[in-house]
Amino acid sequence: MSRRGHYGFERRRRQDLQKAKQEAKKQRKSERAESGASGPEMGEAQDTGAQPGVWEWFSPSRGRTVTSPAGIRPDDGAPDDWTLLTDVEPDAEPE
Repeated sequence: MSRRGHYGFERRRRQDLQKAKQEAKKQRKSERAESGASGPEMGEAQDTGAQPGVWEWFSPSRGRTVTSPAGIRPDDGAPDDWTLLTDVEPDAEPE
């Protein structure tokens, strides 16, 4: 048989912790409102595209992304389901 004597204590302890978190959050929010500051900054956005002269390909059957020199299609055997992810000029078709 399980001990039920501590249930009320654990529940009250969790409620006290939750109230403390909420009070701290309200305090931080009011301090930011008073100082005119906003929340934490995210920093500079990173450039996530492929580098110049490199094309990025995706294969759904393999579930991976690879890069290759511009104009060259990856040839890792069957199935040949590579999709070009890099934006290229219409006249620059892969080999």
